[in-house]
Amino acid sequence: MFSPLSGLETSPPIFVSVGITVVYLTVMLVVAESLNRLTALGAELTRKIVHIGSGHVILIAWLLNIPAWVGIGASAIAGGIAILSYFFPILPSINSVGRNSLGTFFYAISMGILVACFWSIHHPQYAAIGILVMAWGDGLAAIIGQRFGKHPYQFFGSRKSWEGSATMAAVSFIVTLLILLSVQGNHWQTWCVSLAVALVATGLEAFSKLGIDNLTVPLGSAAFCFFLNQWLNANS
Repeated sequence: MFSPLSGLETSPPIFVSVGITVVYLTVMLVVAESLNRLTALGAELTRKIVHIGSGHVILIAWLLNIPAWVGIGASAIAGGIAILSYFFPILPSINSVGRNSLGTFFYAISMGILVACFWSIHHPQYAAIGILVMAWGDGLAAIIGQRFGKHPYQFFGSRKSWEGSATMAAVSFIVTLLILLSVQGNHWQTWCVSLAVALVATGLEAFSKLGIDNLTVPLGSAAFCFFLNQWLNANS
């Protein structure tokens, strides 16, 4: 498996890698819960903080070469907690009881699916692209759209703003570009693929009923990026 730390002779022991991940998530959740309970930021903004912050788990897994079975298992556990949080006040910074969205559940499951698919073929960068496009792109698009969205539009019944969608496209492009530059270098394919992924991700995010974009954006972005990149490299 390619890793930015592949130059190291050995990866950290599995218990160290898992421990680092658990500590990171614990700190992030404590901060989010504290903001939710002690400040006037509001539940929606703290949810977006968790949404963006939790996406970096995929980078930790990639950097530390955490085995696929750990990522898949953690995804299943997180998905179970997300389902429970719809009915019980476990973590208000993640979900509110009765909230009409399965976004958190889809987000957790998408990470497991991407790890299962791309860890097995030694291309974890595509899993990272899918998750981080969702984490940063969708997270910032929602914040910008809600605060500064002055030009709304509807797409298959979903109300969006052009400001939010523009943010989604720009952030998705930057995320994809940075990861591909680090893996395959500065080639024209890198820029073309990053632009195409940004457009696809923005289109998928525009259709987001019941939080389904938390599944379609990461899976669609990662798969599209992989196949387009493979096709361009094979025909260049």
